[in-house]
Amino acid sequence: MRISDQKISLCGLRFYAYHGVEPQERIVGAWYNVDLTLNVKVDASLESDNLSHTVNYAQASRIIASEMEIPHALIESLTWSIVQRLMDELELVTGLEIRVSKLNPPVCAPCESASFSLVVSRD
Repeated sequence: MRISDQKISLCGLRFYAYHGVEPQERIVGAWYNVDLTLNVKVDASLESDNLSHTVNYAQASRIIASEMEIPHALIESLTWSIVQRLMDELELVTGLEIRVSKLNPPVCAPCESASFSLVVSRD
């Protein structure tokens, strides 16, 4: 049997945070969703059933939560900060896809969310 892909996902992480271009956004805050898929190489964990052989998704969620606390004007720079931390601290991650969504953004029409996505891989 050949394993072609290994991924760990966190879907619908929700945070209340204070990001935005407008001063009011940084005072009032808003809800954000983060969806993350980590490309991993964790063959050893398949048989060992040992957390040390895989990526701890609780640690990944703590990294995201920590970065969400640092105000950014743009969700693009926020997303990039999250990516840099994840790639720096999670050695078994070979790449990732992340989407950060601001719920009910301040635009001129009803809008469920505004999102930014990145797909990255290690060099």
